[in-house]
Amino acid sequence: SDVLPFRPEAFYTSNKVEMKLGTKVVSVDPEARTVTTSTGETVPYDRLLLATGGEPFNPGIAGSDGPGVFHFTQVRHAEALKEIIDTVENVAVIGAGLIALKAAEGFAEKGVNVTLIVRSRLMRAYFDETSSDMIMRHLDAHGMHFVHGAEPRSILRKGDGAVQGVETTKGFVPADAVIVAAGVKPHKGLAADCGITVNTGIVVDDHMATSNPEVFAAGDVAEAKDLLTGEYTVRPIWPNAYNQGLYAGQNMAGADNPYSGGLSMNSITYYGLPTISIGDPTASGEDCEVHIHHEPESNVYRKLVFKGNVLAGCILIGDIDGAGFYTSFIKNRFPLDEDAKQHLIEGDPSPVHWPEEYVQIMQNTP
Repeated sequence: SDVLPFRPEAFYTSNKVEMKLGTKVVSVDPEARTVTTSTGETVPYDRLLLATGGEPFNPGIAGSDGPGVFHFTQVRHAEALKEIIDTVENVAVIGAGLIALKAAEGFAEKGVNVTLIVRSRLMRAYFDETSSDMIMRHLDAHGMHFVHGAEPRSILRKGDGAVQGVETTKGFVPADAVIVAAGVKPHKGLAADCGITVNTGIVVDDHMATSNPEVFAAGDVAEAKDLLTGEYTVRPIWPNAYNQGLYAGQNMAGADNPYSGGLSMNSITYYGLPTISIGDPTASGEDCEVHIHHEPESNVYRKLVFKGNVLAGCILIGDIDGAGFYTSFIKNRFPLDEDAKQHLIEGDPSPVHWPEEYVQIMQNTP
């Protein structure tokens, strides 16, 4: 909390919140309505929120146990990497998501030779092949290296146990250290162990309650409603976690506020190249209408996916000025006539095409 404080300590004091930092909960007893900590302390509850987040996914690569292999999801991981950054010449990164790319960028900026081992494409969950390729070429131009379409087979070590490199399906990648950033999985063990229903994550209803009505879940561990599809899925991004926690807290306190659902979105800049993905921009099918604007010479890409008369997803690379307006059309599922749709296709999303009743609501919102 000293390194990355979310709130000042006064916030917790003034709101009557007792903090137990450095304390791990090892079990939940829904019958007795208590949680037990690693120190043996038993804490009673009327309502319980499980916000246990995610943990790094370990793909089970041979040789990954031992020194020189790192993750990059916690502050202590970052501190461990900071200690070695001046002692390594070559780093291999296994993965192609946000964590993998940002870890690689950090090492590359320090002059370390970085190679990313990529199975399919960069940021697969958010970008299509064209936009992923644009990002990869941009990163390559800034000194990162890629082994594309490769699976890691094993992490090889020297006689003293130090990392030597990664053997892949496309050859050997020399490395003094390896970062495994193959995604995260919900940390759902506490719920599973006490009989609460889990699937990919902890299953919650529209009020963020689990199968036990006195226990709630929110954040990267929760399998909650998706705004666009209505399905229940894990969307491990900060805005969704924040909103889920807000609704869970209100409903735990006795409110009746259904969670409207999470939205898949990502906004990140790589070496000055801004990228944004909103909604479901990789959707395909007979009900999808796709429009693409691409300027390769200036690294500009815009892809819009419509389902009927509603914007369902978009990708913006380079020119992201209209991102907020595109998000409003996706999130609110505003119906579009042909004129409005054409303006969006031409890169001119505007409040002019919001429904009149929504404009009035916005004008009357303090």
